[in-house]
Amino acid sequence: MKVPQIDLWAHHEPLLEEFKEALERVIKSSQFILGQEEKDFEAAAARYLDVRHAVGVGNGTDALAICLRAMDVGPGDEVITTPFTFIATAEVIVALGAVPVFVDIKPDTYNIAPAKIEAAITEKTKVILPVHLYGQAAQMKPILDIANKRNIKVLEDSAQAFGSTYKGKRVGGFGDLTIFSFFPTKNLGALGDGGLITTDNDGLYEKCRLIRVHGSPKKYYHTLIGQNSRLDTLQAAFLRIKLNHIETYNRKRADNAAAYNDGLKDVVKVPVTHPDCNHIYHQYTIRTPKRDELKAFLNEADIGVGIHYPYPLHRQPVLSYLGLGEGSFPESEAAAREVMSLPCYPELTEEQRSWVIARIREFFS
Repeated sequence: MKVPQIDLWAHHEPLLEEFKEALERVIKSSQFILGQEEKDFEAAAARYLDVRHAVGVGNGTDALAICLRAMDVGPGDEVITTPFTFIATAEVIVALGAVPVFVDIKPDTYNIAPAKIEAAITEKTKVILPVHLYGQAAQMKPILDIANKRNIKVLEDSAQAFGSTYKGKRVGGFGDLTIFSFFPTKNLGALGDGGLITTDNDGLYEKCRLIRVHGSPKKYYHTLIGQNSRLDTLQAAFLRIKLNHIETYNRKRADNAAAYNDGLKDVVKVPVTHPDCNHIYHQYTIRTPKRDELKAFLNEADIGVGIHYPYPLHRQPVLSYLGLGEGSFPESEAAAREVMSLPCYPELTEEQRSWVIARIREFFS
């Protein structure tokens, strides 16, 4: 039986007629950039996330860059973050001339370890950038306590966690700024690229809003150096349709995860959800020392799996200049050797899920 890692046609087919109607509305409006549908989506997303402001941008990477620029991060500044994440988190720091300062992860949730942050702070530290990896929030209270005590800003990388909660509140408003990605495979994904910035800070909101349009508060008048990164009106129209279903999508992913947990907990390490969090399972990620052999076995059985991520950031060639060798962050390095993500998309059938479980159990038998 073929089981893809994700099936975007199965995901989008039920919404096809609504997408066609949205496409026609946008074409008729001719407002392709920052049109009414984009404004309506920003407002709807802000209501859902219970934040004051939302700013649609081109993608999650741009969202990170705009936020760091709004926080005045520049050459020589330091930004504390995790080495166990996608390259974009550190890429934008380096692109601004700043230095990524890595702090190792907790081995159970794979999120940054708050207890290790304070030791990494220096007089150059400008921002703490936790990542809500796989769809589970980092432990924000101790992070915010440290940041408030040291007068450091917090930027949440919530690219994988739209709809996830921490202490009963959806992520998006804990830090000074938060970013989301709408890459098509995300729990809330566009039919192309897209990103979002959220905040309760009026000043940072205005600054982010200006940066995304060349620093221009009005046409041909520029008050700061910005960039060009707007969420397309058409993508916003599609996302607004899908936002109506995000709770169902996340619940179905959680149902898949519960079934995997029951079927696999005695043969692999299954995901751990912190008591303060709900997990929306952007990735359902297991762990085993036999990861590479298991991956090959499942691929042979036509089951799609992914590795998120095979190299921690400090071991990426492009960041070798930081001088952080093997052993610098042992928990991240161990996770990179052992983690593997299984199909967990909302449309995964019970038959497909059972097939995945059976094949994994066969491998370990």
